[in-house]
Amino acid sequence: MHLEVLKQERETSQSLVRRFGRRVQQSGLLVRARKLRFRKKQKSQGAQKRAALRREEVSKEYEKLKKLGKLEYGSKTANPRRFN
Repeated sequence: MHLEVLKQERETSQSLVRRFGRRVQQSGLLVRARKLRFRKKQKSQGAQKRAALRREEVSKEYEKLKKLGKLEYGSKTANPRRFN
């Protein structure tokens, strides 16, 4: 959205800035910008599926290594790829 405030005849800089601030407030630009500031872009469906498959694969590998005794029980910080 584009806002433009032109200086009127015999208007001080302070009143111009005040008028601009009021226009920005009324337009809702700041509220919208604050909402979008930390918004994360949604992943595509393909990327979501790949991530889900990867999580499933890592989980199975973790369980396999746990059963083989290569991991300590309850240790989720161990890297399953390190033991291949």
